[in-house]
This record gives sequence, structure tokens and C-alpha cells, in this order.
Amino acid sequence: MPPHAYNLRPITAADDAAAEQAIRTVLTEFGANRPGFAWADPELGRLSSVYHPAAEPPAGYWVVDVPGIGVAGGGGFAKLAGGEPGLCELQKMYLLPAARGLGAGRALIRQCVSAAAATGYTRMYLETLRSMTAAQALYRSEGFEPLDAPLGSTGHGGCDCWFARAL
Repeated sequence: MPPHAYNLRPITAADDAAAEQAIRTVLTEFGANRPGFAWADPELGRLSSVYHPAAEPPAGYWVVDVPGIGVAGGGGFAKLAGGEPGLCELQKMYLLPAARGLGAGRALIRQCVSAAAATGYTRMYLETLRSMTAAQALYRSEGFEPLDAPLGSTGHGGCDCWFARAL
């Protein structure tokens, strides 16, 4: 499939089940299908109502729609729970294998960074796993720098890599 063979668009209620399934599939792929990871987040089945344009504090979520497959992942941002003012978090960014290598991950990050900055956030944080090496390389290439310890209180104690960048 050629690069950009996907559509990046804001999530809708009709996407909630597929987005949840994509997230759970990727979490299972990396052994994170248990408490301490996004797996246990209560909002997984209702992402469109949590990450909507009128959310307060500001938040957003976009899905990657691949022709012939449908929703193959997504990513968003929201205020970091327990974080300092101006700090948001790149959240629930997961792509099924069919959506990897298309440029969708980079497009998601750039969309989230741009939207978060436009709503007044000044810094973005993210949590991941050491085993997600391709994701880490992408984050670094988009200006995220590694941190020595987690920020905020996400409830994702299973994550063992943390990054942040200025917006």
C-alpha cells in the first residue's frame, strides 16, 4: 500500500468500538493487556465522548481509517492527570500492523502537537514501553526527549519509558 493510503479524521461515536478494538489488539501484541496500562482505562469504549472538540480542558482524538480495513488505530491528547499547568499527554496512540509504515503515526503526532498547541498547551508528555522501539524512534524524530521518570498520575504504572517535548 503506498504512503498516505489512509484517512486521518476526528473520531466519531461510530468509531468507538473499532478504536477500542485496535487499542486492545496492539496492547495484546506488546503484552500490555492488563491493569497498569491503557487496557484498564474506563474510557476505552467511549473515546469520542472523552476526546471531543468542546472538551474542557481541551482534548482531541483522531482515527486512522485504512481503505479496505477501516479504523486501524488512532491517537489523541488531553490534559495530563496530575500534571502541571500547560502540560498535556499524547494518549492512546496505537496502530494496527496494517497502518504501520504508511506515515500515519507521524501524521497523528503532528496533528496532536498542532491541535494541543493551538488550544494553549505548552508541553506534551507520553508514556510507552521499552519494547515499542519503532514508536520510540518516531517520538524522538518528532522532538520528544526521554525522561528519567514518569510525570503526573496516569495510572499506567506498567509503562517503563517516558518522553516530553515543548509545543
